Amino acid sequence: MKFDTELVGKIGSMALIDEKAHIIDYTRVARISRELRPGVIWVSSGATEIGRLDYLSRSGAELTGEHAKTDYAAQGQAILMQTYRQFIDPRYNVRQVLVEHQHFNDPTKSEHIKDLLLRCKEQNAVPIVNYNDAVSSEENRRLEIAALGKDRRHVYECVDNDETASRIACLVRAKNLVIFTSAEGIYTDPQNAATLVKRISGKDAYELVENIEAHKKFCEGASRAGANGARAKLEYVKDAAAQGTTVYIASAKYTISEVLSGAVPCTKIGIDA
Repeated sequence: MKFDTELVGKIGSMALIDEKAHIIDYTRVARISRELRPGVIWVSSGATEIGRLDYLSRSGAELTGEHAKTDYAAQGQAILMQTYRQFIDPRYNVRQVLVEHQHFNDPTKSEHIKDLLLRCKEQNAVPIVNYNDAVSSEENRRLEIAALGKDRRHVYECVDNDETASRIACLVRAKNLVIFTSAEGIYTDPQNAATLVKRISGKDAYELVENIEAHKKFCEGASRAGANGARAKLEYVKDAAAQGTTVYIASAKYTISEVLSGAVPCTKIGIDA
């Protein structure tokens, strides 16, 4: 398979936060940012939680009401992008790309997003992608997704950035997809670190998907309230893995290069060479 992009990567909200200090984990963002370059598409959660912590630190209280998530996301996006711009090599342009579910359910919009992302490498730019929570209310989003479901077999929601990253990996035919999380990968027993699954593979796309499905039964729990957890990660990455993308589910305490080189424990998913 011909790959148009070297790497799509994603980091989750909780992996970006220093829980003890209640601020962004600047060391982690700096370490990741040093590895971002043109040809890498980076999907970053975190805007809502970062916005919440920033608002709390300035106001001494949290927002209440149904629009709190919207308001936090709008506040956090600016901080998230400012932080990446601070640490990414100054020789590179940095571009924010905010997406919604509709961009992945409409072929014309999907093609537009694909072209935008692929142009970044030509223009010496690093795209930072996130779901645009600031402009899409929960209720309206559910109604739109339900309406789409009446006319098609599968609807991409992409509220979870694991799904967003996987859809982008499919769009741009990525060679590698790295999903950073708080765990080191997929476990057959989530309570036992020794049961880490180091490899999920198959001789072809069909066997690989069957083996991914078989491992979903071991998965439970999530890193935060509202997250979908390891089971959902496996579901989301199936299409990317089946098209030939090598998928890595790994801990955000490691570097991208450590994961890709096999120097650290993680779960690697792909068709046998």
